[in-house]
Amino acid sequence: MLRLMSATYDDVREAVLHLPKGDQARILAVVAMEVTDAHPGIDFQTNVCGGAARVIRTRIPVWLLESLRRQGKTDAELLAAYPSLNAEDLANAWNYARSHRDEMDREIAANGDDS
Repeated sequence: MLRLMSATYDDVREAVLHLPKGDQARILAVVAMEVTDAHPGIDFQTNVCGGAARVIRTRIPVWLLESLRRQGKTDAELLAAYPSLNAEDLANAWNYARSHRDEMDREIAANGDDS
């Protein structure tokens, strides 16, 4: 029996490939439902930035970048102001902000940074 808590990706992959196709399809459906709201480059940790969505590897919350963008800051200005960010980080932040507009509005208002 496969012990999932200590299984590696290769262990799980091998086990799944030996299942009947119907079971593989069911597993794929479950995984797809779990990652539907996944956003590459965006991280959440309750002990960092109060749990707000932030750019991975940083303490820069997405709501802050979105607020600055709403105030007219360009990507070039943001990249100059935050040297730890790159264009891909901003693209990830804009994608997250676009799909979580209500959350962005709440976070910006809650932090007194509404434009």
